[in-house]
Amino acid sequence: MKTNPGRFFEDYRLGEVISHAVPRTVSGGERALYHALYPARHAVYSSDQFAQSCGLPAAPLDDLVAFHTVFGKTVPDISLNAIANLGYAEGRWLYPVYPGDTLRAQSTVIGLKENSSGTSGVVYVRTRGFNQDDVAVLDYVRWVMVRKGRPEAPAPAPVVPKLASVVAPGDLVVPKGLDFTRYDFAQAGERHRWGDYAVGERIDHVDGVTVEEAEHMLATRLWQNTARVHFDATVREDGKRLIYGGHIISVARALSFNGLANAQMIVALNAGVHANPCFAGDTVRAWSEVLDRAETAAPGVGAVRLRLVATRGGDPFVLRDTQGKYLPEVLLDLDYWALMPL
Repeated sequence: MKTNPGRFFEDYRLGEVISHAVPRTVSGGERALYHALYPARHAVYSSDQFAQSCGLPAAPLDDLVAFHTVFGKTVPDISLNAIANLGYAEGRWLYPVYPGDTLRAQSTVIGLKENSSGTSGVVYVRTRGFNQDDVAVLDYVRWVMVRKGRPEAPAPAPVVPKLASVVAPGDLVVPKGLDFTRYDFAQAGERHRWGDYAVGERIDHVDGVTVEEAEHMLATRLWQNTARVHFDATVREDGKRLIYGGHIISVARALSFNGLANAQMIVALNAGVHANPCFAGDTVRAWSEVLDRAETAAPGVGAVRLRLVATRGGDPFVLRDTQGKYLPEVLLDLDYWALMPL
């Protein structure tokens, strides 16, 4: 058999290391397409001059470009037969990605647990992205519900990894040379700095983006994500193409510029849930909540922990119903650390 049907739950082994095809050299084209697909305009990623004034050699590619590229490498081996992408944890951006870098990905199976139905199970993997110098640029855990190809296959001994609920501030990696002491707030687009945000504060980002079919398919192809549910309308009974969850992450992050323009660089992904599916025609809106703040050793650089929620309507700041379940209009609940000028 020459074609790849994808892995099923019974095909994974605890401790297995999977090297993913195909390495990808990224360029300024990825930046241009990313900024065309999303209303992204954080200054560090948009201007070499601004990035250099902050101590970097040039403007790196948006952190989510690195995430999508690495994530896309893993799809044929991890989630081609996935029912749902369930969550993220312990994500850290370890080194900036610049045009000309070549990224590859490797995953280790760290947990397996068959579901009570016996027809599927949850696979936990730790994925690392590397550049052409074998320097790790990204490290994160995700868990995916995967179909069984043979329901009669015996269940493995259940192993569920213990994962940190949040990346500790001391474990955040600040890019070498980053210095916000000469930060130009006018060029960045907002005057609000680290000290202006209080824990518990909530921000309605006001704007919205209606998701188009062509845009999300272009984005998913850009990241070489081969999951069938994003392209093939015959895969789902409702005949709809499911919007790639990472597309919603990038839309929401870009919308957060209005109110968080100075939350420049994402350095950690503490947790994330794709609460409900999104389809073409939905209008995505976003709000954020400040969860924590921390200082860093870098000059003029603070870290802010944010909850980013994407919705397709409804009242801002309302997340769950009286039973504690996500409201049907909630699409994404993401917990991350970003760097901001003090």
